[in-house]
Amino acid sequence: LHSPMFLMSGAHLSKDFFELIKNIGECKSKQEEEKIVRNEVAALRQRLSESPASIGLKKSKEAIVRVVYVEMLGHVADFGHIHAVNMTQQTNLLCKRVGYLACSLCLHPEHELITLLVNTIRRDLKSTNHLEVCAALIAVSKLVNPEIMPAVIECIVDLLDHQHEVVRKKAVMALHRLHIVQSGSLSALTDKLRRVLCDKDPAVMGASLHVLHMLIEEQPLAFKDLVPSFVSILKQITEHRLPSSFDYHRMPAPWIQIKLLKVLASLGAADQKSAEHMYEVLYDVLKRADTGINIGFAVVYECVRTVTAIYPNVQLMETAANHISRFVSSENHNLKYLGIKSLAGIVQVNQKYALEHQLVVVECMEDSDETLKRKTLDLLFKMTNANNVVFVVDKLVAHLRQTSDVHFRGALVDRITQLAERYAPDNAWFITTMNAVFELGGDVVQAETAHNLLRLIAEGGGEDEEADMELRLHAVTAYSALLNKSWIPDVLMKVVCWTLGEYGYLSPEYDLSDLVEMLCDAMDRQFEDGSTRCWVMAAVTKVVAQMAAVPDQAVEVATKYAGSESITLQQYCAEFLALAEAPAVMVEVLPVDASCDDLEVDPALGFLDGFVQEALRQGAQPYLAPGERPDEL
Repeated sequence: LHSPMFLMSGAHLSKDFFELIKNIGECKSKQEEEKIVRNEVAALRQRLSESPASIGLKKSKEAIVRVVYVEMLGHVADFGHIHAVNMTQQTNLLCKRVGYLACSLCLHPEHELITLLVNTIRRDLKSTNHLEVCAALIAVSKLVNPEIMPAVIECIVDLLDHQHEVVRKKAVMALHRLHIVQSGSLSALTDKLRRVLCDKDPAVMGASLHVLHMLIEEQPLAFKDLVPSFVSILKQITEHRLPSSFDYHRMPAPWIQIKLLKVLASLGAADQKSAEHMYEVLYDVLKRADTGINIGFAVVYECVRTVTAIYPNVQLMETAANHISRFVSSENHNLKYLGIKSLAGIVQVNQKYALEHQLVVVECMEDSDETLKRKTLDLLFKMTNANNVVFVVDKLVAHLRQTSDVHFRGALVDRITQLAERYAPDNAWFITTMNAVFELGGDVVQAETAHNLLRLIAEGGGEDEEADMELRLHAVTAYSALLNKSWIPDVLMKVVCWTLGEYGYLSPEYDLSDLVEMLCDAMDRQFEDGSTRCWVMAAVTKVVAQMAAVPDQAVEVATKYAGSESITLQQYCAEFLALAEAPAVMVEVLPVDASCDDLEVDPALGFLDGFVQEALRQGAQPYLAPGERPDEL
């Protein structure tokens, strides 16, 4: 009568409760459901306010089940929590299990009623009935907190030697939970956990892998001696030595295999001696798991991750790459995603194993799945080198031209920029590529990216002045052509203006007067960023400084925008108009190709001493530092 099947069947519940569930399921609106639940909450409050003796144990138990159901629907029934705690103290097994179930679902580890459960849990952990022990262990895994941990940990450790395997398994799971709640709580129990690894029941052994994995990640050196044991267990599983009940779609214990592979990955990282024990069994896992079914693919994927995490082996790496190639070329999006992730791990070890699949990876960028496209972008970024950068960047620029997703555009711009800066075959290609990035993705380009490009144009490579001048000539030619376009992004316009202002005299197609005319026309364009017009005005000023006379069009434009709402633009225009009255001064303050010259700064501003003395002689007040001024005293 107290079997799990009886509990799940609901045969112990009343017809009235089933009617409640039926009515809620047939509700046509949320309001109708809330009305039914409110009535149920009121009835439950009334029923639970009566003494247990008057309503009977069976109805009390059903009331607790109803409380759980009400809270599962998102309504508050906290008045029933204390009754659930009391139910755990019943000697009737079914009532006790219902009480523990309600506490596990309705309470949280920091709940004030948890303290009332401690003695009951301790008593049930020592019970001779293994079902009571299991119920208590489940509650511990859900509700334990650092305060009650010392009261239950010894009882749980004693259960590692229990005669029932289900109790041993749940005890291991409870210890795993204790370690999650308070790291270091199992430091004195490593020997016992090592023995659990050799438990005769595979389920108990499998449960121990989770807590051991966490301990290994924290202190891998302390568990290096277990590598042969883990390898032996994995070999036994792949050879079908475990009971068939652990098989899933004819795959032997796949979940245990996956956890063992994760453990081996942690132990074999940067450790050749430990990794050498693993190579044979990993090769065997790859061979046996590739059966063409999903769970087999999962094991293969985890095995590849392990191969890339441990000390590398050339033959094993090639085998892993061959298995992954089937994933990438699959029509299934999930398998493609796994293939891309696996290749990303392989690339970090050695690019050559992934470069064979470069064309297939590029095709994944055409996929409609946004998640797959983002993961493929990351892989392409890792696969790129000096030999294939032109091909890869061309593909990425093509995608930047087509996509409208803001986040994906931002990722593309970032990746293209980094690859161009890192692997550019020559400066001309770099300039052309960055122009395309600015033109196609100007709305997501970072200011730092434009600054890096301007610095390259100004400073060059620093080794060959002739090559640097060719770079500047190429940039001026490209940017003077861009200026003829009806619209370019603000960030690109700023780059164009700065370059033409500094090096416009190098243009083979346009003389300085032509450049000034083009820049003056650009002043009347619509810009998203108000500061862009300041860059245009600065370029006009620099180009005019290199001419023999000040063009009338430049003066007209400066006069027009001298009354702008932008204070900064007003300043630029006023400075131009003032310098236009003194051409010699303009040439002096705006020398040609002086962007990289060091400026001598006088922090004392000594050149103003004469001005200050003259002002004082005429009656001006002397400067007072903050804190010395009368209004601050």
